[in-house]
Amino acid sequence: MNTFFSFLLVCFTTLTFHGTATTYQQQQEGSLSYAKEANNGGGGGGGGGRLIGVEGGPESVVWVVQLSDLHFSVHHPDRALDFQRLVGPALSMINPALVLITGDLTDGKSQDLLTMKQNEEEWLEYEKVMGDVITRSRLDKSIFYDLRGNHDNFGVPNVGGSLDFFSKYSINGKLGRRGNVNSITIETADWKHLFVGFDSTMSVGLRGPTNLFGHPTDELLTEIDSELSRWNFTKPVTKISFGHFPLSFSASSYSGRSLKDIFLKHSLSAYLCGHLHTRFGKNLKRHHHLSRHVLSSEKFFQLNMNQMPFESAKNCSFGAPPMEDFWEWEMGDWRKSRAMRIVAIDRGHVSYVDLNFKSGAKKTIILPTFPLDSRFMSSSSSRLKYGCQYMVPQSYETIRAIVFSVSPIVSVTARVYDSRPGHLDMVMEALMRKRLDKSSRGDLYLAPWNYRAFEDPSPDRFWLQIEATDVMGRSTMTELRPFSVNGHSAKHSWTWKEFFVMGVQWATLYYPILWSALYFLFCVLLVPKALLVFSKKQYSYKNFVTKKGIIDGIVWVLQELCKILIVWYGILGYLFYLILFPWCFGQVFTDGGNIGYMTYMGWVVKTFNNKDTREFIGSPDVMVVVLPHLVFMVLPATLLCGALAAERAVHKEHVLSLSRKKEDDYSRENNRSLSHDYQGSRRAKFCFGVRWIRKILLVVCLALCWKHFMSCRVLIKAYEMNPLVHFPVYSFFVPLLLVYAAYKTARP
Repeated sequence: MNTFFSFLLVCFTTLTFHGTATTYQQQQEGSLSYAKEANNGGGGGGGGGRLIGVEGGPESVVWVVQLSDLHFSVHHPDRALDFQRLVGPALSMINPALVLITGDLTDGKSQDLLTMKQNEEEWLEYEKVMGDVITRSRLDKSIFYDLRGNHDNFGVPNVGGSLDFFSKYSINGKLGRRGNVNSITIETADWKHLFVGFDSTMSVGLRGPTNLFGHPTDELLTEIDSELSRWNFTKPVTKISFGHFPLSFSASSYSGRSLKDIFLKHSLSAYLCGHLHTRFGKNLKRHHHLSRHVLSSEKFFQLNMNQMPFESAKNCSFGAPPMEDFWEWEMGDWRKSRAMRIVAIDRGHVSYVDLNFKSGAKKTIILPTFPLDSRFMSSSSSRLKYGCQYMVPQSYETIRAIVFSVSPIVSVTARVYDSRPGHLDMVMEALMRKRLDKSSRGDLYLAPWNYRAFEDPSPDRFWLQIEATDVMGRSTMTELRPFSVNGHSAKHSWTWKEFFVMGVQWATLYYPILWSALYFLFCVLLVPKALLVFSKKQYSYKNFVTKKGIIDGIVWVLQELCKILIVWYGILGYLFYLILFPWCFGQVFTDGGNIGYMTYMGWVVKTFNNKDTREFIGSPDVMVVVLPHLVFMVLPATLLCGALAAERAVHKEHVLSLSRKKEDDYSRENNRSLSHDYQGSRRAKFCFGVRWIRKILLVVCLALCWKHFMSCRVLIKAYEMNPLVHFPVYSFFVPLLLVYAAYKTARP
């Protein structure tokens, strides 16, 4: 994400057990319960469709942990040290059913962040740290699932080769999970919970920065579709998928299908992902729904986090199709934010809590599982279930929360607030009771309530907060969050940064933006030229000053550019070069032994064995090079050349006017010596302070050249290129163009 903008609740220290031997025994029994597995017999998926049965209460709830974007780096050892110190004890306390690590396990970057390729030392560190975390957590290794991210794919020519360290050192690789799809089903007495993880990194791993997007193939989408269909005709099932890339940074397949199409088809509850990091914002979440409009703008962007779905008549008949919507929840990174997420499923209700290990050690975590936060609930399906009375009645009759703590909990209190008067008034306070089980995987607390008393059309009228107090007298409170028992969704807006990375479909927009920029540049060159040749209307500085029309002024400036023929033809030829020819040649793999070339359509490379040529790999990933060059380099350079030409024309007009005035003064005045002294003084002042606009333009030219050389430096470091050999046109055209334009406009 180097070319895009760059910008948390609980921190854990080493877990110290204050409980008795009974507490320890319960944790051991809970951990062992997850090791009871059976094959589903359905095949498919890289994980063979694992079925995990859980024993011990609470049977109505399962929970998993997600971690993402660890970025273990030889240059930042604190990331791995903190992970080793904090995550193992935290997992021991939480005791999850699954641990999902959604990509970017290692960093793969040089210290200056410019060279991006695999580093085996980082993978050895990842293997060692994960082994220690699994040992300290006392969890079964088989419940850990790690995925490949784009950083784990930098410079990997083929999966399974000598440079594919993910297959060699990751947990999935060491356990033989070689497929691109892993399907795991967690089964309780009355519910199934299907988790489908997938690897959508590009098949040939280019070095960064042109390795930014997920590239699901048609085969991968078919396999995900098959796995999500696994339990369609059995008892209730909640479906969750997990991967590395958000949908805004996932391309479509060759046939035009997308992950969103598959997820909508199966009415997924949530898609868990990473990749973007918290520097872009803390609300990187998006509610997707099926659009009924053929020309919907959602193909390109979505303005709001939870845009209202298409409203249709409520259909409660038997066999009616399910509501096609799902939530996409990107989580924060471990790299800087030290983030962890716990996701819980309580009788089909999916909720989560995000933890931040930088904020200091906490001994207690509270995860409310019902009622759901109305900002991040699947509003369409929740509203339909409630309106049609399809919900499980007992799932609405209590307020519920899971409490994880290293010390015994003495009290848990639920409070409900009413915000209608304009401020929060507490309308309910109830002591929550722990559900007693012979062997518990976690502590579920419940408080009975009359949920119908809180039915309201406003999704953010009522707010919930839960407080837990342990035996040491420490109090922990959740943040206030709105809820809606009848399924209405509260609005929650993005910041502009969050919209930029979550709301914009960059893979879809790449070519429209590219061709729009190219067409605009061609128009900037050709339209003024055509008007200059064929139009009788004159566009000049005098007309611009007289009429003061913005359009007249722009056309005049661009026509002055047309008069510097070498500059005009040079820019026109450069645009055709960028369309028809390679931009640069470079080393695209980690070993540096294979050179590929890049066009605006992607990279043309050979695989590691030099036998198979892959054309246009990394599209739309190359947009991080292509679009900035066109929009922030070629276009400004063109306008600067026009401005220099226009400034020359103004200066020429000014010089001519002074000459004419001087001749008139000489003819009228008899005292020539006095007049000569006066004019000489004026000329001296004029020569000292003249053309200050040109000086400003030259400073801007220098700044643009510096920016261009810095961009070239990034490419040189990233792909081990020589600017004179591997991309001379790209490297030198813009600076030489500006130098020549400055030279030609130096004199009137």
